[in-house]
Amino acid sequence: MKKTTFAYFNKINYMVKKITNLVLLLVAMYPLVSFAQDFESARKSPQIGASINLTRFPSTEFTNGGKFDPGYSLFFWNGINNNVDYSVRYNGLFSSYTKNPNGKDAYINELEASLHGRLMGDNHLFQPFATIGLGVGKYSQTVVPYIPVGLGIQANMFSEGYLFLQANYRVSTNSSKLDNNGFYSLGYTVPISHRAVKPKVVPPPPPPPAPPVVVVKDRDGDGVPDSLDECPDVKGLAALHGCPDRDGDGINDEEDKCPDVPGVKENFGCPVVKAEVVKKVAASAKSILFATGSDKLLPASFKPLNDVSAILKEDTSLKLDIEGNTDNTGAENANLLLSQKRAKAVFEYLTTKGGVDGSRLTAEGYGSTKPVADNKTAEGRNLNRRVELKLKY
Repeated sequence: MKKTTFAYFNKINYMVKKITNLVLLLVAMYPLVSFAQDFESARKSPQIGASINLTRFPSTEFTNGGKFDPGYSLFFWNGINNNVDYSVRYNGLFSSYTKNPNGKDAYINELEASLHGRLMGDNHLFQPFATIGLGVGKYSQTVVPYIPVGLGIQANMFSEGYLFLQANYRVSTNSSKLDNNGFYSLGYTVPISHRAVKPKVVPPPPPPPAPPVVVVKDRDGDGVPDSLDECPDVKGLAALHGCPDRDGDGINDEEDKCPDVPGVKENFGCPVVKAEVVKKVAASAKSILFATGSDKLLPASFKPLNDVSAILKEDTSLKLDIEGNTDNTGAENANLLLSQKRAKAVFEYLTTKGGVDGSRLTAEGYGSTKPVADNKTAEGRNLNRRVELKLKY
């Protein structure tokens, strides 16, 4: 039992060393491909590579009729033409497979040469291929030839190398020393030289036709051609794509909400409403009260509405948006209708009692869609039942 365990660990240690050497070899080969270019040729250039393998031998030890032994390969691969390659590879196999009754754990050496056929050239990313070859290995202290046949797929790593996945069935020529077996391999190659590729001869382009005579149209005569003029019938400024700017605030009159009064871009070309005026109107809005469930203004609302009228009369450039809101008590359709009626009631008061031009006002109701507090509390619902007055120019 001790001898068997010792032999097993020796085999594992030996396999680890071989695999480590294989990895180091792949790392050492990397500088050889640092100058490669994408899909250089339809015919494979000379390659060297390595792979990790599994070999499946028949066995009575497993109920599935076979076992898998690990191994590795070092190989040379080259293209004969665009559709046929050849390869020569050395296989090292870690296996206790033997048909010799006195056989022991062994490291098996194999050497094989194969032809590989493809339907298309190597200038494709993925390519399936078929393999047939002749190999020889030493099994049961006897050298036995075998014939590998199988299928595989290669991935062209943009002419920096190839990734190969293969599955072969290897036919023994001496069944008393070697059984037919399966061979599975995953490998990678790097080029040791590159195929010369003839550069494509590109005919010189024909001389360009003479440019047509372009007539620049400028209907408004502002120096901005009609093709670039956003206001082609009105003289304007080149900086504003041919559009005018009467108040000189840098916003063209078409987009300026206050085209005759200099203002700021952030306020659409209109002056900013003074903070103290905004504060007064907001305070007045909080004092607008209605009869419960109705759009009838309570007398306590008259003074704050008169104050708002005075502010609008003092600055006739000001405009006012009236927005009605409710809490979420009751049906939403009823809430929306009530909020619209209350906004309209404020509108009517300001125009009839306050003497404000109706063209300066808008009135809209939003029902319970714009709460400012939690409708779950009485205080929150009270805050949500409101009219908001928003000044603008």
